[in-house]
This record gives sequence, C-alpha cells and structure tokens, in this order.
Amino acid sequence: MNILVFVKQVPGTTDVQIDPETNTLKREGVESILNPFDEYAVEEAVRLKERFPDVKTYVMTMGPPQAEVMLRECLARGIDNAVLVSDRAFAGADTLATSNTLAAAAGKIEDFSLIICGKQATDGDTAQVGPGIAEKLDIPHVAYVKKIEDMNRNIIVLERMMEDGYDVIESPLPALITVVKEINMPRLPSLRGTLAAKKAQITKWTQADLGIDSSLIGLKGSPTWVKKIFTPPQRKGGEKLSPKPEEAGAELARKLKDLKVI
Repeated sequence: MNILVFVKQVPGTTDVQIDPETNTLKREGVESILNPFDEYAVEEAVRLKERFPDVKTYVMTMGPPQAEVMLRECLARGIDNAVLVSDRAFAGADTLATSNTLAAAAGKIEDFSLIICGKQATDGDTAQVGPGIAEKLDIPHVAYVKKIEDMNRNIIVLERMMEDGYDVIESPLPALITVVKEINMPRLPSLRGTLAAKKAQITKWTQADLGIDSSLIGLKGSPTWVKKIFTPPQRKGGEKLSPKPEEAGAELARKLKDLKVI
C-alpha cells in the first residue's frame, strides 16, 4: 500500500520576491522552506507507516532543482522515497496547471491508496491544488482532516474539522485528503535520518517522463494569470468622534447622510 505526500517549497515569510516580467513568485535563488502546513502531511504519512507495516511512503514536489533540499528534509523525517518533478516547461503554472502536472506524477506510482496534502500553501493560500489533483485523478477527496481514525486497503475513516465540531467520514480508497495542523505534532528530523537522507537518491521526472501535453502545464496550461501587482496605497488616519455617546451617534448619522449611505 503506497501513500503519497505532495509538498511545496515556499519563500520564507520575510523573503517574498516577484518576477516583474511574469508577475509570478521567484523561486530560484530565493531562500525557501518546506510549506508549514505540509509538515503535518509528512508527519501523518510517517505515522501511518508506523501503524501499518505494509505501507510505503513517497514525497513529491513540483519545483526547481533547489527543491531537492526540502525533499531530503522530508526523507530525514521518515519518508521512504522522494520524487522531484522539475522542468522549465512547468514554470509559471497556476493551480490548475499544477494539479495537472502532479496528477500525472501520481499516476506513475502504482497501487497508491492515499494522497496527503497540507490544507494550503502559505504563498498562494488558495487550497485548490489538493482537490484539483483528486478531481484530475477522479478519486474522492476530503479537506480539513483533523484525525485518521482507521484505514485498511479499501476504506479510510476520518474526522473532518467543521466550524461547530467535526464530521466523521468514511471514504473508499484510493482517496486524497488535505490535513490541518490539529492532526498531529510534526517531529524533527533525526540525526540518523538526516545522514541517510544526504545519501538517498532523489527520483527526477521531467515533462517527457510524465508524457503530459504542453498545453496543460506551465503558463500555457494556466487559464488564470496575474495582470498586475502593486502595493495598496496607505490608508489615511481615521477621524475621532465626540467621546459622548449621544453626540457621537448624531454626528455619525450626519456623516452617513452626507455620504448618502443612509
């Protein structure tokens, strides 16, 4: 039984840079980190491997060559295998093109039962790629998973976090889930794991390896794009009304009437 974890390398929160020509995030040469939400996905895959002896885990990412460092970190945390999906043709992809590419990569892993993703990436915050992969693969998906209660080769029982509690969901496998931080506490890479990860071989796939049409990937396969990026103008200081409630109320009403709000 194979479990896939899709992760993303994101810019550090203080080091976000935009390419002025493409209006996309700069990836190469920028200090990056493992997407924080993906840490919980990696940890949950390792825990499932510890619970079920026949589980083999894979971590995958689409990104530039520098993403290999992040994959080795995931291996050091206990993941068995790592795959880097990297090609200049994938550059500039929106969430749909990214989903197309990663779904094609998932299809190359035989007999996968579960795909785990973090609920969203901190750079885009769309939470669309995980469900997009599931739709492309035509498998069920459950978002905001806070607990995996049980799993066998055929079904998985989950707790999905809701605003007023949680739902218990039974889903057939294979399936895709996106997890929230309440699901676990990620472990730190061990010394033994770190040393082993340095020697591990990273599988690398290009567009040719995936056999995916160029019209479905990168900028060509992206129906959405950023037209303009700008810094919002600074807001002017607010206006204080009378400290007396009755006077402040009357003054506010007059101003709203002047603005034709009421």
